[in-house]
Amino acid sequence: MPVLSDIRAARPAFYPDQSIYAEYACTAFGLRFEDIDDGSGLIFTVSSGRKAVSFAAGRGSFFPQNNATAATLANDKYVANGVLEHFGVATLGGRYFFLHDRHRARRAPGHERTDAIAYFHQLGGAVFVKPLIGSRGDFAQLVDNAAALAQYLDDVSRFYDAVLMQRIITGREYRIFLLDDEVVYCARKHPPSLLGDGVHSIAELLIQDETTLQSRGISSAVRPTEAFAKVLPHGERWCLPGRMNRSAGGTMKFDRPVDAEAAFLLARRAARALGLRAAGIDLFTDIAGEGPAMRVIEVNANPSIRFLEDSGRTDLILDIWRHTFTAVGLLDV
Repeated sequence: MPVLSDIRAARPAFYPDQSIYAEYACTAFGLRFEDIDDGSGLIFTVSSGRKAVSFAAGRGSFFPQNNATAATLANDKYVANGVLEHFGVATLGGRYFFLHDRHRARRAPGHERTDAIAYFHQLGGAVFVKPLIGSRGDFAQLVDNAAALAQYLDDVSRFYDAVLMQRIITGREYRIFLLDDEVVYCARKHPPSLLGDGVHSIAELLIQDETTLQSRGISSAVRPTEAFAKVLPHGERWCLPGRMNRSAGGTMKFDRPVDAEAAFLLARRAARALGLRAAGIDLFTDIAGEGPAMRVIEVNANPSIRFLEDSGRTDLILDIWRHTFTAVGLLDV
């Protein structure tokens, strides 16, 4: 059997994770992996004796078993929620708002920046906001006052065209990864945190954290306050509120909700509603006072699987790529 760590060590640090996993799977399954972009991993082909299939990293989809319509429905968070709610799948809802005037004549009223401010007050002056079409937790954050909202909309408008604004709902967050209704894994998500060293203040630790995030192209999600002057004792952790994405510093651990079968059923219904064969379903369980005890947060049609490598579950990485290669005819069923 090939060793994943050997393949990673042979590639440059910037090489895309999924490109590494594709190469690893090719070695395991007797397929040919060919990087066709001068060693960047951005474009590669996988071939058997009878056919070849091309893949692209970056914004490219690594799950061709998902058709373009299904992936597009999932990619727009408002559209995905609308489809899910239509089929009886509880979501976090919310409304979308545009950040630029271009194309304004081609859209319905009620979705401009002034409408966003009105909706913010309608929800009580505290909301969760994220780009309508975004990933990795970039600009996904809590906003709790009008001045912070105005600054947020200015900041996010430099990179995105629209945002989704939602009521703040909390619970236990899980990622359920599905392939054709089969649960490949279930993991609980935990928020990013800072580790105290007994010397630096929370504010100083945040600066270090923000530098790391910026190098990955991800925004900071915490507004400085006077409390940030506190020096954390050595070994003490301070959780950053809001997003839990691994790319933004969050963590995941294999775990199952108390009512796992209900959560798995909700995840399956979400994937079916959008027409996805491969999907990472993020959902809340144990929600108090908000109607359904479980709600879908969002559906990912192109989810990262770095968690599996970090957890030593290379067997599951191979299971996922076997499904992919079989779906495109590179392997027999």
